[in-house]
Amino acid sequence: MKPSECCEEIQPVIKRRVVAIIGRPNVGKSAVFNRIAGRRVAIVHDERGVTRDRLMREVTWNGERFTLVDTGGVSIPDARQATDAIAAGTRLQVDSALQDAAVAILVTDVQSGLNPMDEAVARIVRKSGVPCFVAVNKADEPQHEVGAADFARLGFPLFAVSAAHDRGFVDLVDRVASLLPKETNETTVTPLRIAVVGRPNAGKSSYINRLLKSDRVIVSDVPGTTRDSIEIPFAIGTGPQARHYTLIDTAGMRHVHAIDNSVERFSHFRSEQSLQEADIVVLMMDAEAGPTMQDKHIAAKVIEARKGCVLIVNKWDLSQAKGISQTQAEPALFESMQFMSYCPLVFISAKDGYNVRKSIDVIDAVAAQTRSTLPTGMLNRAIEEACERIQMPTCGRKHLNVFYATQTGVAPIRIRVFVNDIKLVKKSFIDYLERKLRDRFGLEGAPVVLAFRERTRPDREGGKAAAAPDRTSSNYHIARKARNRHSGG
Repeated sequence: MKPSECCEEIQPVIKRRVVAIIGRPNVGKSAVFNRIAGRRVAIVHDERGVTRDRLMREVTWNGERFTLVDTGGVSIPDARQATDAIAAGTRLQVDSALQDAAVAILVTDVQSGLNPMDEAVARIVRKSGVPCFVAVNKADEPQHEVGAADFARLGFPLFAVSAAHDRGFVDLVDRVASLLPKETNETTVTPLRIAVVGRPNAGKSSYINRLLKSDRVIVSDVPGTTRDSIEIPFAIGTGPQARHYTLIDTAGMRHVHAIDNSVERFSHFRSEQSLQEADIVVLMMDAEAGPTMQDKHIAAKVIEARKGCVLIVNKWDLSQAKGISQTQAEPALFESMQFMSYCPLVFISAKDGYNVRKSIDVIDAVAAQTRSTLPTGMLNRAIEEACERIQMPTCGRKHLNVFYATQTGVAPIRIRVFVNDIKLVKKSFIDYLERKLRDRFGLEGAPVVLAFRERTRPDREGGKAAAAPDRTSSNYHIARKARNRHSGG
């Protein structure tokens, strides 16, 4: 174990209240997943094999909470026959999902009829011993329900459903929920949600697999192997002291102008949605490529979302082999991405595990910083000292006066600053004040939003203070300029 690695065990969270959706390709598994999950989460498309990894979503059904898992289509009855690494990986994903599941839903297609592959999948389920229900999908018309009876040969209870028309799911999910084990206190823990974002093939999935020490997501040299955002729960430690997380492996984010099909377009949308839903964002970059224009474009989106951020440079083993040191690389990176200089930077190698465990400790530290509560007295003293060290902005004979400040929120940290004239608040002053507050309170990686408001005097006649609009700013403006500058990337 490397000196930087911690001895605490990282382990996937095996949730016994798990329902796995399985089946051969293109029978509508993702559409069924979306119906039960209640919103469009998985990509639904006619292209064969669109879902390759396991997708997870927490679902509440009539007060019953469980984890719904959508798996890739099983295209072969035996993984040894696979000539395509992704197809073999998909089969392994299904096997792994069944190991974690309390109940399985085998999705079939009534319109194409019973297929030998349906029977092969049923054998896999029967061998696993997991209770199973057959959802005979695409029963869009009454006559289709007659054809559903053919699937009784699979040996599991049948339910004719139509994901397209939202029919038949109440009875199916009621039966599924009835077989779930009772909830434990562990299932109520709110995990830290970590979205791993970056360009295609930057090593996001390899990083997650190395961290969890298992092939939880399919890794391939083909860019775009991860099509959807995959949620993977895990914990560090055991018992009440365990720290719980959900890793979100996102599809590689290319520039929108480079996207040429609807599947990839929706993948891009899901990656951005996952970024918005995360507590902390890990921006994964390739050490060989260095910060690219697209890396900067993605970084701008992280800042706009006002999320805590950790920068990770993967494939560091390749740079080390060339004699490049971290002390050389870090200044060069931040010179190229100055607007991200407030974020911690970790150099890793997903291939050999270097600093992978350390990255979680850095993520924990940033998560704590995003929820920092700054004592009002200390906050105002820090601002007062910062103002004393510079020439305050002026307009004619009028100087900017800062009266006081108060924190109004966390994650992101929001600070309202009351001044005499909001028109005197310049961008350079906002950047300076934000930098000083970061230095004073150690807010590394945490977004800080400064909102300036005029302290108005009571109206002489009515005795009421007129409301003055806020001026809100953060590195968001720098990020927007950076993104516009590199919009051709």
